Amino acid sequence: MTSNNSSDIENLKSRIDEQGNLVRKLKSDANPNKDEVTAAVQELLKLKEQYKTLTGSDVPSSGAAPARKEKEKKPAAVVTKQSEKEKKPAAAAKQSENEQTSASGQTDLKKQTKLGIEFKKEENLADWYGQVVRKGELIENYDVSGCYILRPWAYFLWEKIKAFIDDEITEMGVQNCYFPLFVSYAALHREQTHIADFSPEVAWVTKSGDSDLAQPIAVRPTSETIMYPAYAKWIQSHRDLPLKLNQWNNVVRWEFKNPQPFLRTREFLWQEGHTAWATEKEAAEEVYQILDLYTRVYTDLLAIPVIKGRAEICMFAPLLLYTYF
Repeated sequence: MTSNNSSDIENLKSRIDEQGNLVRKLKSDANPNKDEVTAAVQELLKLKEQYKTLTGSDVPSSGAAPARKEKEKKPAAVVTKQSEKEKKPAAAAKQSENEQTSASGQTDLKKQTKLGIEFKKEENLADWYGQVVRKGELIENYDVSGCYILRPWAYFLWEKIKAFIDDEITEMGVQNCYFPLFVSYAALHREQTHIADFSPEVAWVTKSGDSDLAQPIAVRPTSETIMYPAYAKWIQSHRDLPLKLNQWNNVVRWEFKNPQPFLRTREFLWQEGHTAWATEKEAAEEVYQILDLYTRVYTDLLAIPVIKGRAEICMFAPLLLYTYF
């Protein structure tokens, strides 16, 4: 290989490293631009193809594993001839010793997988699940009961779900917004029927420093009572419809039942879509659109089967609502 070729290869390798860093940076952004990421990836692939054409081999990884040390050769064992009569008692004694060691190990140690999972899913689902999400580095316990730390792997999954849904609802004309975390006592109790099911789980702020608040303030258990007073101001006629808003937020419900990570926690992340329409038919059509979207989140993104359904009718304000699942 000539010095010129060597120089070209080194320059090309440097460009590949820089382009790879750019791709990783674009993908790590909170809201990556798909077009920019795609263009950067295509450029990286072109550079790698040029490298293979020039060198006849793929681009080497940035770091190489250290060479393995050769095992030291053990000196050959000295073999002496034994009669068949001498071999049999020795073999029997060895077998007995192995059986005793094995029995002792089974008695003293719990059976574990290579990941350290001590429970079988078929025998103890709750403990098996708890170990999987912790040893899989998805969550970490927190010193407030029912609350958990979402570790990077878990938050990565949430970001993928969020991006999937956000792209779809944006195409449907839904706009993102954000409403406050706190709910006034009057606003929450204005819809007593609506909050009846989860009123025991509402968390209340009653003090500011050492001073008692004149009126307790609820921490958001859901956002209807926060959002709909604003909707009443914004919608003055049919010309203001449809109003299609969504917010990504956290809610707090002070669960008293046995908390389980991702399944039943006192604080959790979710998405709330709240829309207003001129007719029930338009509203129902969007409900089924969103239901299909949620289905695709499970089937297409998470590879989980789904069974659709509709729960009992419920009343909220003057509106008749259904709960879909």
